[in-house]
Amino acid sequence: MKTVSSWSLHRTLGSGVPLLELPALLKLRGFDTVQLCHFHLPSREAGYLDELWQALAESGIALDALLIDDGDLTNPDDGEAHRDWISGWVEDATILGARRARVIAGRSAPDEETLRASAQGLARLARDHDGIRIVTENWLELTPGPREVLQLLDAAGGAVGLLIDTGNWVGETKYDDLAAVAARGETCHAKCHFGPAGGDLDDYRRSLETLRDNGFDGPLALVYDDDFVDEWSGLDIEHQVVSAVFGEAR
Repeated sequence: MKTVSSWSLHRTLGSGVPLLELPALLKLRGFDTVQLCHFHLPSREAGYLDELWQALAESGIALDALLIDDGDLTNPDDGEAHRDWISGWVEDATILGARRARVIAGRSAPDEETLRASAQGLARLARDHDGIRIVTENWLELTPGPREVLQLLDAAGGAVGLLIDTGNWVGETKYDDLAAVAARGETCHAKCHFGPAGGDLDDYRRSLETLRDNGFDGPLALVYDDDFVDEWSGLDIEHQVVSAVFGEAR
């Protein structure tokens, strides 16, 4: 399985390649699975969603997840409005045949109340949309470390899954932190940090090995998020490391 996030191709999509042409382009490049950022959809009209579903199906590209990159279930003033907005996108993800919808846990500082509120909000989305798996991510203010991630998942009682991003935690405890959540991960953003001298492949390899050795066995969506090489070259570099760690099937 060779998976990519559409964020990796943000510049390609912005340069004039329409999203409807992306599935065929991915197939030519050897990909068979994609995760789509919600803001890459130029329309939510029923006709367009049907066209996108057909483009994915005709190219044999599976939609692993729709990434809903906005909204705050823990917003103290407008949390219900945010939930309704997110719910609409989850419905679109279902129409597109996505296996998962990734929802931000929240933009509030983590404490018992906000983590419980997020877990309840995510679980409610899962109940309302039982045809798709709701997952959240180790990302932004509410989930800064494994303690908060695991507390939220436990509070949701199994109704919510986890998308792990290898690039969202840094510092001396990074690998221990990834190890702590690896077995709970259902899918992953396999992100390598690039710089003028190239990718930090030692960190990338160690991050992936940490996931592998601690029970992660889900899809690894390649994420290239820099401007130092072109997008396709960056993805090729990442895929070589992923294949070395997890096998050619990944």
